[in-house]
Amino acid sequence: YQRRWVKLDTDYLRYFDSEKDTYSKRLIPVSSISHVASVGDQKFEVVTNNRNFVFRAENDADRNEWIRTLQQIAEERKGKAAVRTSMSLATDSATELADKSGFLELRGFKHKLFVVAAGDKVFLYKNAEDYRLGIGITYIEMNVGNVKEVDRRGFDLTTPYRIFSFSADSEQEKEEWVEAMQQSITEALSNSEVAERIWAVESNRFCADCGSPKPEWASINLCVVICKRCAGEHRGLGPGITKVRSLKMDRKVWTEELIELFQRFGNIMANQFWAANVPPSEAISPTSSSQERRRFLIAKYREGKYRHYHPLFGNQEELDRALCAAVTTSDLAETQALLFCGASVTCDTGDPQCPTPLALAERSGQRLQMEFLLHNKTSGWFGGCHGAGQSSGRLLSALLCCAEFSRRWCTLQDGVLSYYENDRNTVPNGEIRVEEIVCLPLCSCMAWHGCSGPHEGTFEVYTEADRLYLFGLESPASAREWLKSIAKSFVHPCAEELLALDFERLGRLHYKGGLTLERAQEGWFALVGSTLHVCSEDGRRQEPLQLRKLQELCEYPSPPSAEPRHAGRTLYIQGERKLDFLGWVHAIQKAASSSGDTLSEQQLTESDVPLLVDRCIDYITQCGMDQGIYRKSGQNSKTTSLLEVLQRDARCVRLKEGEHHVDDVANTLKRFFRDLGDGLFTRRWAPNWLWAT
Repeated sequence: YQRRWVKLDTDYLRYFDSEKDTYSKRLIPVSSISHVASVGDQKFEVVTNNRNFVFRAENDADRNEWIRTLQQIAEERKGKAAVRTSMSLATDSATELADKSGFLELRGFKHKLFVVAAGDKVFLYKNAEDYRLGIGITYIEMNVGNVKEVDRRGFDLTTPYRIFSFSADSEQEKEEWVEAMQQSITEALSNSEVAERIWAVESNRFCADCGSPKPEWASINLCVVICKRCAGEHRGLGPGITKVRSLKMDRKVWTEELIELFQRFGNIMANQFWAANVPPSEAISPTSSSQERRRFLIAKYREGKYRHYHPLFGNQEELDRALCAAVTTSDLAETQALLFCGASVTCDTGDPQCPTPLALAERSGQRLQMEFLLHNKTSGWFGGCHGAGQSSGRLLSALLCCAEFSRRWCTLQDGVLSYYENDRNTVPNGEIRVEEIVCLPLCSCMAWHGCSGPHEGTFEVYTEADRLYLFGLESPASAREWLKSIAKSFVHPCAEELLALDFERLGRLHYKGGLTLERAQEGWFALVGSTLHVCSEDGRRQEPLQLRKLQELCEYPSPPSAEPRHAGRTLYIQGERKLDFLGWVHAIQKAASSSGDTLSEQQLTESDVPLLVDRCIDYITQCGMDQGIYRKSGQNSKTTSLLEVLQRDARCVRLKEGEHHVDDVANTLKRFFRDLGDGLFTRRWAPNWLWAT
């Protein structure tokens, strides 16, 4: 007999060289123990399905205690399927529990070991036969592990207690093992509390799409619990349709309200709507391929092919009215059906105190209705015929030539913006592929390109073919909603952060700046008020450009380009198409100019001084700083003319001695201060000044 330190827990009987060791020399799954009996003085035998182990205790009393404890645990586990971490023959699905298994060389062992990555642990076996029997060497808890590649075929699994140096047969095999072990680490660091609470509802224990058991992912806006393979295909539908989160890893998203929402909803309620009419021939199973899953999920969620249609489907006003009523009750199923059959989550309720359904739900104390609306507030479901498109099909106007608007039914689906004669037509009048879009401006004024028509509730779409499409809706909010949805479809992932901005113009241009003056690169630009945001093609976001602080703005006719020159920084912007670039030039010029009669709306110096004030004071200081200068009056006509020029674009004005009289400049400065709508001290700071005086 060899002296060993033996441990018994609910899953394994293990023995170690000493009590200080972390990793065992042998492990026996409790689920494989069929019998425990005394076999003489101080000795007892542990009988498993295929092998017997004999132990000797210090005395008979210890032996009897070991026998009693082992028999009790074995009896409790008898007949039960092995748990996820148990590699035992007691379950027929032992090999299915493994995420990856195979032979690897391990430094310190003469022969290759059979290694298994399963869930949040990595198991070591002497050979494949021991794995089949469930008799292992040890297992490694991956919550303390770290995997690192060391050479072409080797990698280290490092823990605080030991470094396991493995070597695979090939570089490809090594990469697969590294990926599998990193997945085990992720699994080990996840939190099962949320999953267990959501699985407490029976229908949530199986994937809502394919029926796989123990699904660990969810779509938080559709309120369905899904498996890992279906979650991958859900992501392909885009965040406008489904927002995928992990039950175990995305801890921050799982608020108490969201967990309760999933408990109340359950996959069964969701599928009563989404899968009400699924033909058996089109349904998927846990063994379905990725292509089959993708086809089914597109039909189910993007096209709404199998859903249970609400009786009000197609009647936008009635749908919105019904949604406003439903959110004040606890009827989540009704809200789901209304919202995903066309009701707008941002529709006007007609109540000034509660202008949106979300506000109505809040006033009514409906927490779960609020949670459901919040997670669908930015999704692509807003109005019209969802069967026709990913991001709605609300009736709107599409201006194809600047002569007049024509009313069209529009849909955004599979990366194509289509417009139809009406909602009954199946053949579109025209299509715009999102990959062809180069610029999306929200219009407040269309005078610059010679169009007449509404100044609000319109947006433009520019394409690579140098064509302009102008769309108009009934309200600015609706126009922005469409603009955001189209932007989500065509903006590159490297510039997704720009989507969070309240932009007036978004698109891609070539530019040179900073350390890249030799070569123009493509970037994504977003204009927000007087700030120009730039995101490079590699995803690096540059410091925003404050256009009101520009020192100079130059335009070069060929090739079309503009040069905003900021203090200490020059940015060259180049357009490949004349039409959308003219729009950018106009928008940048407008944003860089003064826009109102308050100090905050003026062109500024680098020190945040209004440029008009800086120009006047600088000239007076140089040419007329004498006593009583501000008590004199200049000529009224010259003062008015100079003030208009400075307010239009002070950046272009150069005050010259002999051309501008100092009294006129001083009078211009006084009139500017006197005409300030917000006052010289501004409404915000005036009380502080009054208090100080």
